[in-house]
Amino acid sequence: MIIDFGGGFFLRRATAADHPALAMICLKTGDAGKDASGRQDDPDLLGLLYTIPYQALEPDLAFIIDSPRGAAGYLLGAAETAAFNASLASDWYPELQRRVADPGPDSSRWRGSDWARHRVHHPDFAVSPALAAYPSHGHIDLLPQARGKGIGRRAMAFLEQRLAASGSTGIHLEVMPENDGALKFYKAIGFEVVQDADSKRCVYVAKLIAHAPVIAG
Repeated sequence: MIIDFGGGFFLRRATAADHPALAMICLKTGDAGKDASGRQDDPDLLGLLYTIPYQALEPDLAFIIDSPRGAAGYLLGAAETAAFNASLASDWYPELQRRVADPGPDSSRWRGSDWARHRVHHPDFAVSPALAAYPSHGHIDLLPQARGKGIGRRAMAFLEQRLAASGSTGIHLEVMPENDGALKFYKAIGFEVVQDADSKRCVYVAKLIAHAPVIAG
C-alpha cells in the first residue's frame, strides 16, 4: 500500500498480474468516462493501447487504485512523453500489429473496435510543440464506486510529486472534449486547456509542476 484513501480504497503499484484489471477499467471508462463495453467487440484492445503499456514500459509510474470489490481505478504516468512514445514504437506496437489485423482506411466500413485496430497500424507518436513545457503525461480513470471520495485529487497530487522528484517541469493529459466531468475536475486541480495543441480527437490539459525550493545548508 502506498496511499490509504480510507473506506477500503488504497493506491498500490501495478504489476503484470494487473493487466486484465487495467484493460477492464479502460473499457469500463472508455466512452468519455462511461462504459464502452457496448461499443467494442474486443474487450482487451483499449487496454493494450492505453493502459497496459505503462505497466510494461514505465512500471515506476503505474499504479492501481484498489477497493474492497477489487481494482477500481488506475493512475499511470510517463516522465518523458517523447521517450515513452519512442518505446511504444519500438517495443510495444510491433507485436500488437502482428496480433491485430488492419481494418483498412475506409472508416465507413469499420465496426466495433475497428477504429482501434486502425490506430494500432497507423499510430501517431508526435508530440505537439505546444506541450514542450509539459514533458510528462498521465492517465487516471476511476470506476463509479471510487468517484466522489477525493481519490482522484489525491492520486493526481501523488503523481505530480513523483514527477517533480524526477525533475519534470510539467504534466499534460488528454481528455475527450465531451467529457465535461473530467474537464471540470482537471480545472479544479489547477490544469488549464492548452489552446495551441492541435488535435482532432482530444483536448489537452496541462499544469506546470512546482518544485520545492532548495535551501542552502
